[in-house]
Amino acid sequence: MEFNHISVLLNECIEGLNINPNGIYVDGTAGGGGHSAEILKKLDCGKLISIDRDPDAITTISERFKNEPNSIIVNGCFGDMKKLLNDRGIYQVDGVLLDIGVSSHQLDTDERGFSFHKDAPLDMRMSQSGTSAEDLVNDLSYEELRDIIYRYGEDKFAPSIAKGIVKAREEERITTTLQLAEIIKNSVPQKVRREGHPARKTFQALRIEVNGELTQLENGLDEAFEMLSPKGRLAVISFHSLEDRIVKQKMASWCKGCTCPKDFPVCVCGNVPKAKLVNRKPIEATQEELDKNPRSRSAKLRICEKI
Repeated sequence: MEFNHISVLLNECIEGLNINPNGIYVDGTAGGGGHSAEILKKLDCGKLISIDRDPDAITTISERFKNEPNSIIVNGCFGDMKKLLNDRGIYQVDGVLLDIGVSSHQLDTDERGFSFHKDAPLDMRMSQSGTSAEDLVNDLSYEELRDIIYRYGEDKFAPSIAKGIVKAREEERITTTLQLAEIIKNSVPQKVRREGHPARKTFQALRIEVNGELTQLENGLDEAFEMLSPKGRLAVISFHSLEDRIVKQKMASWCKGCTCPKDFPVCVCGNVPKAKLVNRKPIEATQEELDKNPRSRSAKLRICEKI
């Protein structure tokens, strides 16, 4: 199986992790193994645990790294990182990389149902199990659909799109990507259709809900930071504002010291910073990378180091 995916901000991630050749590292979203491969090149006696929830990714990297003695491959979600590592006798690591969101392979494999450009079953499950996007659009109430599209798609037309979905499914079950895309298109004003495909935000929202992405991100960040050794680094690539906001706020909370009111003469809370930012502002793709991989245009890399 070929798992096509161009690793975003590859050099910046490897540099940001400040890899110890004898350390233990985690690629929590291994995908096709692009970032993992570069980490492995930097290791001597160290170990790399590559985690992914997608069976296609596990098949690919198992074959790719079958002769790599420093590689451990785990099928699971990075939100369960602590348990996945503890089960393998690993209780502390020197660095964690998270490349959040959908992979190019998932977008480009029609039958996975992530894309609104080609007709396919309405799926969107990264793990290929559990509740699908088809289940959501056909079974959720109007209010639930509206809230998901508004919250995770940040689409102001969420009420009309949800109404359009509910009306359409009364006629027949919504089962394919193009079927849903057409419903969304017909649910927004004409001028919106000329500004880019109006289905993009709804598809993003459904994908996030199907895979519990933001909950997994919250959990994964906490568990990754807990697993880090002193001076260990956490590098996170996000692709939209909802993800980046969570990463930014979480890292800021770790870096914050005293939380006492400003008018207190002395600190009574005893809080001290647990981390420091490696880069104050997010690292973004260079023009050279953008020319090679347009999908990197929205990528933001944030890195912190545990104190």
